[in-house]
This record gives sequence, structure tokens and C-alpha cells, in this order.
Amino acid sequence: MSDHAEAPVAPVPAFEPPYYVAVFTTVRTQDQSGYSETNARMEELVKDVPGFLGMDHAQTPGGLGITVGYFRDADALAQWRGNAEHQAAQKRGRAEWYERYTLHVAKVERSHGFTRA
Repeated sequence: MSDHAEAPVAPVPAFEPPYYVAVFTTVRTQDQSGYSETNARMEELVKDVPGFLGMDHAQTPGGLGITVGYFRDADALAQWRGNAEHQAAQKRGRAEWYERYTLHVAKVERSHGFTRA
């Protein structure tokens, strides 16, 4: 995860279903050389995918990281999955940055939000 302290603290808004989410949960290794730069590049790159809706990040003090990417449809998600730079970053992540991870992909059927006035 990159340092998101400068970003406003707000969840991605609810969208009209259906749409897709990719939930990427990680535990990283001690050596994170090059991770921040690659992560920043991936965040920049995914924004160019037609149908990308946004992303949420969270990191626990114990080191569990969660990134949720939101995509309008399965084609948008497939385009992101097939991106050559993204695939290279995945390969490097498995080789260097991640102790373990899980990826869950789901179709959202219901969505709503709340904002205090």
C-alpha cells in the first residue's frame, strides 16, 4: 500500500449495481524495495481502464493490507487483469513483496452509502 495520508479519508461511493469488486488482501515481506514506486504506477495505470470506478485501501497496524478495486463490468476487470505492466508487477510482488495474499472477485448486487449532513 502506498502512503495515502494526503488523500481525503472517504470510501468510494456506492454505485448502481451490478458492478464488480476485486478484494486484494496482503501480508508483505520486510524488503519493500521499489514497492512504493510500483504501487503508485499501478494506481495511476488502473485509472485509465474504462469502467474503473475507484479503489479503497486499508492497512492494519499488524501488517494486513486490503485494497478493494471497483469495476463497472467484467470486461473492465479483465482489461486490468490483462494489462502487461500490471502482470509484471504481480510477478515481482510474488517474488519480492508479498509473504502471502488472497484475491476475491465478486459481483455486487446491492450497494448503498451514508454521509452525515
